[in-house]
Amino acid sequence: MKHTAYKNEQLHLENISLEEIAKEIQTPFYCYSQTSIEQAYLSYKDNLKELNFMICYAVKANTNQAVIKTLADVGAGADVVSEGELRRALKAGVPAEKIVYSGVAKTKHEIIFALGKNIFQFNVESENELELLNKLAKQSNKVAAIAFRINPDIDANTHEKISTGKAENKFGIPISKAREIYARAAKLSNIKIQGVDVHIGSQLTDLEPFKKTFERIKLLVSELDDDGIKIDVIDVGGGLGVNYENKKDISHGIEDYCKMLVEIFSTSHCKILLEPGRSIVADSGLLVSKVVYKKQGEERTFLIIDAAMNDLLRPSMYDAYHDIYSITKKHQTETYDVVGPVCETGDTFARNRTMAKMDEGDLLVIASVGAYGSVMSSTYNTRLLIPEILVKNDQYSIIKARRTYEELIDQDQLANWQS
Repeated sequence: MKHTAYKNEQLHLENISLEEIAKEIQTPFYCYSQTSIEQAYLSYKDNLKELNFMICYAVKANTNQAVIKTLADVGAGADVVSEGELRRALKAGVPAEKIVYSGVAKTKHEIIFALGKNIFQFNVESENELELLNKLAKQSNKVAAIAFRINPDIDANTHEKISTGKAENKFGIPISKAREIYARAAKLSNIKIQGVDVHIGSQLTDLEPFKKTFERIKLLVSELDDDGIKIDVIDVGGGLGVNYENKKDISHGIEDYCKMLVEIFSTSHCKILLEPGRSIVADSGLLVSKVVYKKQGEERTFLIIDAAMNDLLRPSMYDAYHDIYSITKKHQTETYDVVGPVCETGDTFARNRTMAKMDEGDLLVIASVGAYGSVMSSTYNTRLLIPEILVKNDQYSIIKARRTYEELIDQDQLANWQS
């Protein structure tokens, strides 16, 4: 991670020692670098100058208000997939005219709320949604600006649970039906066709599926123009991956991706809309944890830490790899299974991982957890949601406090007939 370094044998995030933060904040906790977030966004911006573009941060990657505010302050819009995310984006200062609303199951209530905020664009996923949106827009005396999300039937070569662009996936309009559905939408009184949208999956590290997809979408825009339907916005979605293992500088990946976009769309009159999430925030985040027990099994040694799968689900859900480092620089190594305290074998962060030799009470970090970390956490096993910390240079601030057990338990209530 670009903004981490050992200084005086202690791991620092930006210019503050993680050990010093851990003296004040009980582990486990998330810690984010504001500079990393800002620089990742600016890397997109600086490499897209040849295009008419808008960058809408995919809020689902990390929904903390301070993270959204950081990006809003440097000019980012927002890609949201629920009313809750839309409310978060607006509250953090993202202008409504920079917000796009994606998602396959927008409800009547959510659509009415979004119409009332005059957002930039609805990314429509189905004919049913189109009809409902037109009906509600008419009732609200609004005209809804839309793009259809197109399913191009392209394999993104990513984990099956985050692949979204194949015919078998639930997302979008089949590209074979696109012209027919655009023609239908053009006849609706309260619909304004302005764009084409596509998103084929998450955590893509090969640019070739992107290239095939965007070339196909560019051709569709030309075909729609022949049909008399003018497209002004091409929403290329997100999905650019992070090299969680064998890292290279993430900004280099962004540079290559942007170069490809410029090559494909430099002659287009359309505004190019991007929805990056992981590539902006993943590398900003660390999960700081403490070794509770070092347990010697018959076949392997276990490091049992105080963070668990309910805090960071990705390794359990996706078999995802994350680098793990000791907070104190060490030269001796050992091989461990790094596991959490939850009562499931799936509560495992690493298997047979050779890393710095650790002892009970030592601090470690799990790296590149700024995306799809805290947002996917839960209170499974009645474990408290953990704090989130934002670092800027040599300062840190708690941006989400740890709840108390009383607050957690008091969310429940007894039935009327119980005493």
